[in-house]
Amino acid sequence: MSDAKAWIAAPLGLEPSREERAFFSGERPWGFILFARNIDGPSQLGELVEMLKELGGRDTTPIFIDQEGGRIQRLRPPLAPQRPAAKAIGTVYAEDREAGTRLAFLHGRLLAADLMRYGINADCIPCLDVPVEGAHDIIGDRALSTDPQTVAVLGRAMASGAMAGGVLPVMKHMPGHGRGRSDSHKELPMVSATRRELASRDFTPFAELSDLPCAMTAHILFTDIDDKRCATLSPIVVNEVIRTEIGFDGLLMTDDISMKALTGPFSDRAQAAVDAGCDVVLHCNGDMDEMRAVVRGVPLLDGASRRRAVDAEAWIVAPKDEIELAELTEEYDRLMTVPA
Repeated sequence: MSDAKAWIAAPLGLEPSREERAFFSGERPWGFILFARNIDGPSQLGELVEMLKELGGRDTTPIFIDQEGGRIQRLRPPLAPQRPAAKAIGTVYAEDREAGTRLAFLHGRLLAADLMRYGINADCIPCLDVPVEGAHDIIGDRALSTDPQTVAVLGRAMASGAMAGGVLPVMKHMPGHGRGRSDSHKELPMVSATRRELASRDFTPFAELSDLPCAMTAHILFTDIDDKRCATLSPIVVNEVIRTEIGFDGLLMTDDISMKALTGPFSDRAQAAVDAGCDVVLHCNGDMDEMRAVVRGVPLLDGASRRRAVDAEAWIVAPKDEIELAELTEEYDRLMTVPA
């Protein structure tokens, strides 16, 4: 990892082009992220993952994906079973806490098995956002609950399931996307709640899970904390809220900096995120010109950021448990039907 740069890249198609291979070899992203556009079939996907790990230079090169269940699931049948959205787990927990907690663990564990079949070793779960009434449905049923403590309990169990399966979990979207009234893919959401209100609700699950190895930022402008810069680009939010108040010292990656919530040249966006205190910059759309600009704004992974990256990669291992997939799936399906 000594020459890895502080960014995560996304190939454009089903395999890296010659231009992409040369570019990734030279600019050495810390990891890669996959989308539906990169997935065609089992053998193709497995080969793509192996190519990306070779380009990353190590077996533990993180290969990220958004595999939550529900509408956010890049691998779909027949490549992987369709899993329910996180809200369904919260519904079970409301009826039976023990069953709901076990179900959350199994959800993370089975998602890990679905991914590791193809060598994918990092999943952007759990979603720890706590929606409020009137919020945009970009989070919606991706949330485990509208109760912060429930989100914390179930998020912990889900992350534990993923890690038991050798997959690095990425909690999101720190310090909270639940109050956003617009979709940050399209515009910058602005949240006017006071810092005290945010601390009592939105920050709670992240603080409870602050020992997890990896987190993703929210492109949200919290006007009571920093009325000029969204969380991803705000030294105040990153240092005072995320690092100090929430107490997170794991690897902090940005949400996709090609989202419309952010503006300006991509090199400036990337540098601003790093200057704010983010460890790694995520770029998702595969546009080569944008990626060339991004790498001009990011440094080599060094110092505390390199330490955090090493610690995060340590969770990418062979599964820690022996499982009978059919038995766990049967238990998962049974628990999912607990509510009458």
